[in-house]
Amino acid sequence: MLEALNPQPQDKILQLIALYRDDPRPTKIDLGVGVYKDATGLTPVMRAVKAAEKKLWETETTKTYTGLAGEPAFNAAMVTMILGSGYADRAASVATPGGTGAIRQALELIKLASPGATVWLSNPTWPNHPSIIKYLGMKMAEYRYFDAATRGIDFNGLKTDLAQVAKGDVVLLHGCCHNPTGANLDAAQWAEVADILTAKGAIPFIDLAYQGFGDGLEEDAASTRLIAARFPEVLIAASCSKNFGIYRERTGVLIALTDPARRAVVQGNLAYLNRQNFSFPPDHGARLVTMILEDEALKADWKAELEDVRLNMLSLRTQLAEELRRATNSDRYDFVAHHRGMFSRIGITEAQVNQLREQHGIYMVGDSRINIAGLNAGTVPILAAAIAAVGG
Repeated sequence: MLEALNPQPQDKILQLIALYRDDPRPTKIDLGVGVYKDATGLTPVMRAVKAAEKKLWETETTKTYTGLAGEPAFNAAMVTMILGSGYADRAASVATPGGTGAIRQALELIKLASPGATVWLSNPTWPNHPSIIKYLGMKMAEYRYFDAATRGIDFNGLKTDLAQVAKGDVVLLHGCCHNPTGANLDAAQWAEVADILTAKGAIPFIDLAYQGFGDGLEEDAASTRLIAARFPEVLIAASCSKNFGIYRERTGVLIALTDPARRAVVQGNLAYLNRQNFSFPPDHGARLVTMILEDEALKADWKAELEDVRLNMLSLRTQLAEELRRATNSDRYDFVAHHRGMFSRIGITEAQVNQLREQHGIYMVGDSRINIAGLNAGTVPILAAAIAAVGG
């Protein structure tokens, strides 16, 4: 049987990790892996997470299974953090193994409910989106999103493409901090997108992986809340990996907004899908998140540290834009300061990306996506000078 298997394409980021690991140069810089790092290159455990873990260690009395949907308190806390109040009667939800698990379960739900629906993705998008859709054998289409010339959004192209969406199709939207580009819709553009999708009878599906990393915890939820208020049905896949810094705990949630009369059936189907894929979701990270969100002191400390993380990335963006302006004697990289979140696609060629790796020990994905959080105040000038040196 197994001799019939063919080699699968290697993940480009995992390949990059291996190349970086094997590079002996002490000055090498990793801008490929999508995790937050502090100025020392460490992905720290947040203070509130440490405090919650200590409390959990002291008070936890069992490691028995949680429910198929996860703990209700976690799901409720996440619904409130993302959407605010007023959604208890509309929100069916399940805990998942990270945000990727939430995306997979959402796609499984779409396939179960409407197997003929086309899932529309921004061009570009996170590579796992099309990968999972293809694996599930679902229909897929793209809408234009990124303007390579301006490093902003091709909004006219986006609107033209979304006008082709059929009734019942699903449109995947990045709630904030678009991955891989860093370019985000503004409030007026979100309203226009909502108008188009309403007119087409489409179902919004929001990937919210970076709430709190862009303009603030509440500000980053604004677009998702706009969509939730406008549409009778919405799918939201959210991750706690980044904003709580619990990457390895694999903590996510899938929320399906629906009519209150249909909520119980949707909830049952979400639990059914969990059972088919992994039975009970991981609980440790979810329990820590619940403890933090339910304890005012822990919540305040978490929000303060999250804001420090956000401001650090904004400071690095501003510094990088200024250094690139000096190094290249042009303003063509000013967009870096206006992008949000961990990533920006800086717009150099794959050949120049390879030069940066080979000649300067600077590692980034071939499409020139960089992880801003992989920098610090000392490495920003080094990156800027290297980009200028390769003709960027």
